Amino acid sequence: MGSSIPLFSVRGIMIRMHITFPLILIWGALQFGLFTGNGWGGAIFGLIVTFLLFAIVVLHELGHSMAALHYGVPVKQIVLLPIGGVAELGRMPEKPIQEFVIAIAGPLVNFALAVVLALLALVFGQGVALWPSADLFSNLGQLSFTGIFNYVFASNLFLGIFNLLPAFPMDGGRVLRALLATQLSYEQATSIAASVGQGFAWLLGLWGFLQGGLFLILIAIFIFSGAAAERQLVQVRSVLGDLTVEQAYSRRAQTLGPHASLREAVRLTFDSFQADFPICDGERLVGLLTYTRLLEALEQHGPDAPVGEAMLTDVAPVTPGDNLFAVQQRLSQSNLDALPVVKDERFLGLITNRDISEVYRIASTQPGLIATLRTEKVRGL
Repeated sequence: MGSSIPLFSVRGIMIRMHITFPLILIWGALQFGLFTGNGWGGAIFGLIVTFLLFAIVVLHELGHSMAALHYGVPVKQIVLLPIGGVAELGRMPEKPIQEFVIAIAGPLVNFALAVVLALLALVFGQGVALWPSADLFSNLGQLSFTGIFNYVFASNLFLGIFNLLPAFPMDGGRVLRALLATQLSYEQATSIAASVGQGFAWLLGLWGFLQGGLFLILIAIFIFSGAAAERQLVQVRSVLGDLTVEQAYSRRAQTLGPHASLREAVRLTFDSFQADFPICDGERLVGLLTYTRLLEALEQHGPDAPVGEAMLTDVAPVTPGDNLFAVQQRLSQSNLDALPVVKDERFLGLITNRDISEVYRIASTQPGLIATLRTEKVRGL
């Protein structure tokens, strides 16, 4: 996820803070300081409880992450957003039971933490409210241990329960999908869970609108868009999952030598309407000149600079046998529009987002057509 700042790592998982995260700190200070009339004491209370709640969010996401690692699912990073945290998995779990355990692990961390906090309160003889009550609200915004503890305890418990609501893409929605997937196809299970999540989002958004709760409206938008994105992702995987790069890549991609000028790259862009150029030394791929990098290099070095000085050399190529869905995800996550295709160190062509989109549209309407055309082509050789 772009526009985020690295904080620290746990077992190789980088914890990052989105650049918009400070907004929730400002909101917390204003909510408990200005809006409740508690002044600076309330503002400090707001900052403290916000920090503590997001520490709990990190633990929650680490619960998901540790369960994912247990099943061999890589975890890219955890990103803290103003509305919560996101653990980005490298791939979807392969089995429903794996998704169930990974999804339930986050709320279980909240419930375990609630037990620990309750025991600590009893040990130290603190008069705390272990559930939202008059004691909790009477101390709300007061800069005291009891006030902070009550609020954090209740919020942690609420976080665990709220996440178990069967509203995709929250944890409860993933639990629902995992349970449905034991009886239905993964696509059907996702569609049902996503519809439930979007229905819940409408209700939550309406409630937030009637109550004047901006934060509830933001959460409703997040749930609705997240459910739609997950449904689309699973649909794309269903269509592209059995296809390979061999069935989609452009075999007539234009190439440039490392000593060609940026001026030649611009000319070739206009002549071919190709935006990204593999840089080859003979048949051997040595780099990739993306359109974005071309524009940057033109501004920095001028049109007569060789493309060898501007090309990217750290873009790993794909092979004809690579899974097309995995390549599509890599393009999306890397903010690239094209990847070179190589076999036995020999450049073969280019796979682009446009190629994949065309194959997806055809395969969506005629699932067997792509494979049939490829078989006919091989027989005709």
